Amino acid sequence: MSNQATYEDVNLVLRLYEMRREEKMRAARSWFAAHFFPANMEDLLKVAPPGSDENAHFRQVVSYWEMVASFITQGVLHQELFFQSGTEMLLVYTRIKGILPLMREMYKNPHAFTNLEKVASEFINYMNRTDAGAYAAFEARINGMVKK
Repeated sequence: MSNQATYEDVNLVLRLYEMRREEKMRAARSWFAAHFFPANMEDLLKVAPPGSDENAHFRQVVSYWEMVASFITQGVLHQELFFQSGTEMLLVYTRIKGILPLMREMYKNPHAFTNLEKVASEFINYMNRTDAGAYAAFEARINGMVKK
């Protein structure tokens, strides 16, 4: 991938932003940010039981960011340009990373969310290059958002 972002990259970032503003996606994102804090699969099934609106919200948010991450891993979207405005992806990864191996096992798909995991790992490295504690501070803030 070129070191220089292109107008196509900018247009794709803007399009992805617009998709996030769609009414159902906005509701799903809002629910995820406020209510999704599973420590294990039992928590996941409790907060987002199969067939529920919450499960649909969970799947919509995580699959959206997996799709966006696939654009980056495939070289379609300039990685650093995305990192400059895509911290919501990192929020999603931070919330699911502890249960990711269990989700893969449950879904019987060892490759589930591998794009998201790879891009999030690169994003964390990007953050920490400027400040060694940047991701730790971000993670603490995100995990501290537990609904009261």
